[in-house]
Amino acid sequence: MPTNRRTILKQLAGTTAVGALAGCVGVSETDSTSTPDESGNGGGDDGEETTAQEETESAGPAGTFTLWHQRAEAEKKALEQNAEAFTSETKHTADPAEIADLRKKTTSAIPAGQGASMFDWAHDWTGEYYQNGFLSDQSESLDVDLSVYTQPAQAAVQFDGATVALPYAAETVGLIYNEDLVDEPPETIAEMVSIMEEHHDPENGKYGLSYPLNAYFMSAWAHAFGGYYFDESNVELGLSKEATLDGFRLILDNFVPYQPKDTGYDPQAAVFLEGNAPFAINGPWFLGDVKSNGIDAGIARLPSPEGDAEPKPYTTVKQLYFTTRVDEDEAKAAAAREFAEWYTTNTDVLSNNAEEFGYIPVYKELAESGDLPAAVEGFSKSVALGTPIPSHPNMGDVWGPLEDAFNSVKNGDAELQSAFEKAESDIRSNWE
Repeated sequence: MPTNRRTILKQLAGTTAVGALAGCVGVSETDSTSTPDESGNGGGDDGEETTAQEETESAGPAGTFTLWHQRAEAEKKALEQNAEAFTSETKHTADPAEIADLRKKTTSAIPAGQGASMFDWAHDWTGEYYQNGFLSDQSESLDVDLSVYTQPAQAAVQFDGATVALPYAAETVGLIYNEDLVDEPPETIAEMVSIMEEHHDPENGKYGLSYPLNAYFMSAWAHAFGGYYFDESNVELGLSKEATLDGFRLILDNFVPYQPKDTGYDPQAAVFLEGNAPFAINGPWFLGDVKSNGIDAGIARLPSPEGDAEPKPYTTVKQLYFTTRVDEDEAKAAAAREFAEWYTTNTDVLSNNAEEFGYIPVYKELAESGDLPAAVEGFSKSVALGTPIPSHPNMGDVWGPLEDAFNSVKNGDAELQSAFEKAESDIRSNWE
């Protein structure tokens, strides 16, 4: 019943996460290459003892659900601890499973009636997945009111009036700096270039900047001068607009000269993690690796270009999606809902995520508390400047051609204007 589930949420928020995050709950082992099947009749307690906690649990049988994710190692371990904590305090079983290629797996398994009840990803898949029939509307079944989350988070988990997920964090890219190499973060691009020049020595494996040049990471500058990738209100592309091209020129002129030649994620990340670059432009998901590599890092908002321009990076809301597999039986659905409600409103879990991984809370009680870690404050400044990724299904066709166009220009194989005009033509052909 609803009242009982609210009681569970309240009790778990006060006790469960503390024990798990203190290391009192072991980390479960998950095969990253497996595709677990789910049983709607997952077991509860094998013994006959009845605890006070069990007496407050919702009516109905115990449920087992699988949660697919594609998290980095440190974040994966935290999620597994949280899942074990939830499982130990309820009759339900939460089973997180790492999937190497989450998009490929979800788009093949869910339509085939296989896969997980929930998966963990940013909000940009919402429109596409809902229209393709992959997601379940839980509007009438959730106990948590969406008003407890920030307004952008409320909007992110809904599409066409359906609530298909619950949100737990916002994220975007910011400026990460090595405090052993940089005293104060630069406020302008010009200041940043000056520092990069000082440290750039590629012949000795030293670089000025670690910066993966994919479409998401580059969005801050494409939007900085009034440009845009995609206007979902009018279903209109802006890649070849002069204001957008000005942003790409900024990257080519100010950042590319100070980076390793291979601008893919792993080579760029390695430079900063090895202590061989003063700056990284990356997101909160990177902080776990930064910390584990012993780098003392600070986080600041992205520096400003000259004039009135401001970086406006794409922002995303991280959320737990409900797939159509959750509808197979009520026990599975109840287990998945209760975990999602608990995970997204538990201040201990959310505070730990903020402290350890730089997740920006979207649960209002914590987001508006004024008591967030310095790393989160740094990223939150970039979030405040940013713009949400469109969740329109057509947005999915923008990323690939955009990156192909930019790389062709960066490699000297095409001119900027013509490359992005071709990208727009390719995208429109895909739409048709």
